[in-house]
Amino acid sequence: MNLWFRLLMMLLRRPWRRPVHGLDRTVVRMRVWPLDLDLNRHVTNGRYFTLADVGRMDFVLRSGAHRVALRHRAVPVVADVWGKFRQELRLFQAFEIHTRLLGWDTKWMIMEHRFVRTGRVIGVVVMRGTFRSAQGTVDPREFAREMGEEASPPLPAWVEDWGRACDGLSGQLRQEEGRRPA
Repeated sequence: MNLWFRLLMMLLRRPWRRPVHGLDRTVVRMRVWPLDLDLNRHVTNGRYFTLADVGRMDFVLRSGAHRVALRHRAVPVVADVWGKFRQELRLFQAFEIHTRLLGWDTKWMIMEHRFVRTGRVIGVVVMRGTFRSAQGTVDPREFAREMGEEASPPLPAWVEDWGRACDGLSGQLRQEEGRRPA
């Protein structure tokens, strides 16, 4: 229920929020609510991933990515998510989610969500995903081009390493299941 309320609030505020360029950063301000907490009375690990969804939705709407997805009749699909937690968030603390598109390759778009409190990054969620339609996956390069972006910014080495690790795990799982590589 908590996520639905936050999504609704983000959508209601949207008309007053300015559109952004495809490589700009968006910021969503939030506060920690009781349903965000675990038994240690701080935001539970999994909640960061859920809150990143709100930041991602704000970015998709403000950057115009939703219009590109509608033209392709495509929906967003998250494939891999990684999180880094540096400091805890406690009940009623205010924080921001800074979302940006790190870049893309021939298969994936990579987004970063930084959780910021009082100017300090307290957590990071990185997502690798794509857009899929009935005709298949929309090429991220074409998707970005339609958003007005010609070339991906260089991806940091750690993102490339993480992507290879995700691909390696996928390959291992297929092998264990007796399936051939995709």
